[in-house]
Amino acid sequence: MQAARQDQTIDRGEQRSDSLSGSTEIEAVPALSAVARAKSEEPPPYEQKPVVLPPKPQVAGQRAMTWFVRALSRRAATLAIFLVAVLVSLTVWDQYVIAPWTRDGRVRVQVASVAPQVSGQITRLLAADNQFVHKGDILYQIEPFDFEVALRSSKALLEQREADGYVKDLQSERRKRLSDLATTREQQQVFEGSSQQAKAAIDAARQQVAQADINLKRTEVRSPVNGYVTNLLLRVGDYAHEGVSNISIVDTDSFWVDGYFEETKLALLCIGDRAEVKLMGYATPIVGHVTTITRGVSVSNAAAGAQGLPNVDPVYTWVRLAQRVPVRIAIDKVPPGMPLVSGMTGTVTLRDGSRAEEKAWFYRAKAALGTSLTHIINGVSPRPHCIASKT
Repeated sequence: MQAARQDQTIDRGEQRSDSLSGSTEIEAVPALSAVARAKSEEPPPYEQKPVVLPPKPQVAGQRAMTWFVRALSRRAATLAIFLVAVLVSLTVWDQYVIAPWTRDGRVRVQVASVAPQVSGQITRLLAADNQFVHKGDILYQIEPFDFEVALRSSKALLEQREADGYVKDLQSERRKRLSDLATTREQQQVFEGSSQQAKAAIDAARQQVAQADINLKRTEVRSPVNGYVTNLLLRVGDYAHEGVSNISIVDTDSFWVDGYFEETKLALLCIGDRAEVKLMGYATPIVGHVTTITRGVSVSNAAAGAQGLPNVDPVYTWVRLAQRVPVRIAIDKVPPGMPLVSGMTGTVTLRDGSRAEEKAWFYRAKAALGTSLTHIINGVSPRPHCIASKT
């Protein structure tokens, strides 16, 4: 019984303690909220703001001057950029639209087509394809036996004619020394005529010897120019026909450049103008000068059509393509290490020959400021005292 009472007493004590702790927690919550509300209602701490003094007159003037200088420099920079853009535009317009230049330039060369002057079988071939040969070098040789025989025969014939002529000269002289009783005037004339015929036969025999000798020398076909053998297809044993070309040599002393200029640029082109040719694949240009200007190009409308009537090609009235006129340029200087090949293409630019000594940048600047603007406004007029502008 006592133990049961003790247990009940303990249970009541625990329940009482639990109720006390619960009431304590309930009372603590309103206290915390009141503290937080009091903190939020407290005024913010005082912040000390810096005191801004009014600017002094001297400092304000310096700021205004700085702003003015900056604004002026910005405007000056804008104006400078605008002027540079105008200058570049005029220069580009002059160089690419008005100035005489073309991208259609081609390297040309003379090619010697070698043909034998006698016919025969080729026994020796001394030249190779793309080999450089000098003027007079032997290219190939034709069988000389027949020509040697012809030379010996002509020499023998000459000796025979000379002997016959010697006999007839003696007879003519003897008849002249005889008296009129021993011979008649008619007989003297006959012997004198025979002597003259013998002299003519001797001359003919000498010409035959000379012809046979030159034919023998012609069995050695030689190069007529300095240059490169090209597209060689000959072989030993081939038969060479007289007058038929069978070997070609590029004459290295005859290179030139043909520039095909638009007709709209011919007004600024003259004989003697300095030319710069920049080939594809090479940075350094070739220097030359204008020698001739072609005075005629083919016109398709000139060809007669069916029934002999004019053959007029249709054109678009709002599109006109400028004709290209060939201009021949002699080469004055080739950069070292640049091999010239016929058919190479490049850009051709012409400079006024009277201004060849001026600096390039000075000429271009002057052209951009004055000449280009004049050309744009008034059009291109022919250069004075120029052969291209003469009528």
